[in-house]
Amino acid sequence: MKDQSTPPRSRSGGRAARHAARACALPDHLRPVRAGLSGGHFRPLDDLGMARIHGAALDALEQIGLADAPQSGVRHLTGAGCLAGADGRIRFPRALVEDTIASANRAITLHGRDRVHDLHLSGNRVHFGTAGAAVHLVDVKTREYRDSTLGDLHDAARIADRLDNIHFVQRPMVARDIADNLEMDLNTIYACCAGTTKHVGTSFSEPGFVAPAFELLHLIAGGEAAWRARPFVSNSNCFVVPPMKFAAESCQVMEACIEGGMPVLLLSAGQAGATAPASIAGAIVQAVAECLAGLVYVNAVKPGHPAVFGTWPFVSDLRTGAMSGGSGEQALLSAGCAQMHAFYDLPGGAAAGIADSKLPDMQAGWEQATTNVMAGLAGLNMVYEAAGMHASLLGFCHESLILGDDLIGQALRCVRGIEVDEDALSLEAIREACIGGPGHYLGSAQTLQRMQSDYVYPALADRTSPKEWAERGKPDLISRATARKREILAERAAARFDPATDAAIRARFAIHLPA
Repeated sequence: MKDQSTPPRSRSGGRAARHAARACALPDHLRPVRAGLSGGHFRPLDDLGMARIHGAALDALEQIGLADAPQSGVRHLTGAGCLAGADGRIRFPRALVEDTIASANRAITLHGRDRVHDLHLSGNRVHFGTAGAAVHLVDVKTREYRDSTLGDLHDAARIADRLDNIHFVQRPMVARDIADNLEMDLNTIYACCAGTTKHVGTSFSEPGFVAPAFELLHLIAGGEAAWRARPFVSNSNCFVVPPMKFAAESCQVMEACIEGGMPVLLLSAGQAGATAPASIAGAIVQAVAECLAGLVYVNAVKPGHPAVFGTWPFVSDLRTGAMSGGSGEQALLSAGCAQMHAFYDLPGGAAAGIADSKLPDMQAGWEQATTNVMAGLAGLNMVYEAAGMHASLLGFCHESLILGDDLIGQALRCVRGIEVDEDALSLEAIREACIGGPGHYLGSAQTLQRMQSDYVYPALADRTSPKEWAERGKPDLISRATARKREILAERAAARFDPATDAAIRARFAIHLPA
């Protein structure tokens, strides 16, 4: 029988072995968390509830319809079988909507400039990323909000490019230092693509700005054919003005993007109690109805074009009417929308991870964690605004983006769930530890393997003892995130374009970022 009186030596050896094991990176498919893990375990709506929401959405489309379609949209929609009423509203027969759902693209790939960052949207595969179009940058040192700039946007893309759990970069800030809207739109694309090789999402101020944007994208891609083969930028398109009205210029933007081969996010962003019904179910009904109208529209322009079903209903604090992005109600809204995407078997996205808090503090932590975890568990394909957003989308914070990477890592571990197979049941490991073994699992072969494949270790969150924490100078999360930000931004972005491509872009467009 082994002497059980000397566990310290065994523990020391186990700890050294564990440190050595962690130093060896696992292949992507064996990592504990990664892009595209399957959720769907959390279901706030039962089957009857989803069926009733679907039926109410079809009723709304057939009986109420949408107003204010542009003339081009009227032609596309009536050509597909919609009805143009004397009241100016386009109505959608149930059979047309159901046929569109049945024939729509069920799985799409949102490409990165680097293939390793391709996002495969289908089923309950979950991806987290940025979005939001904040107009301020949050300075954690001064605790002040200032106008966001193109440089801030580029830095956000550079930081996101280095964060494992941020899978895509949709424009999180507006470049308020560029007065001309065309130049702002083009520089937004440039700044994001020069900062990351992950998939990028952007929007356009006017329909006429889409054509020059494609010129820019063709230069970045190496030609139109290369762009069309792997479109690495998608259009975030607010094609509706809730409740139940088309946004004419955005619809024209959408048509131009479809023509140019750009994937489209069909974004319906009603606010419960203001521009959407106050009830959670009612807000989902309206968002689903509006996005189904968008799906018919897209497929009328080009059948099977890649489109993300973007139900983005938000919540109001009904005491004041102000938006509340970090509430439990918001978490339920986004999770319910994820279920409806699965109900239709369509690639979908919604918002989560928004903090109403003005700074990355404890309030921000619970708001971001609650909404991100519930969205992921519900199987939301694209979780937009998942990191960095404060003040109900008015502010963006680089440090919060970095901290969000840790938070999302934990959320993804929840999404992955608990695997149960012979090795996971651990009967042989228990036998070895208890019968003639050391009486513990430190340093065992299974522990060494599982510590890499099953456990997520935060990059910045502190798990030291109070004594160790004090010996290290009592660091806080904000200071550690700031140090990480400076470390990333001290290096030239790996995503920057080659000199010849960059020179060609600058010869054609007024680029505001330094070369």
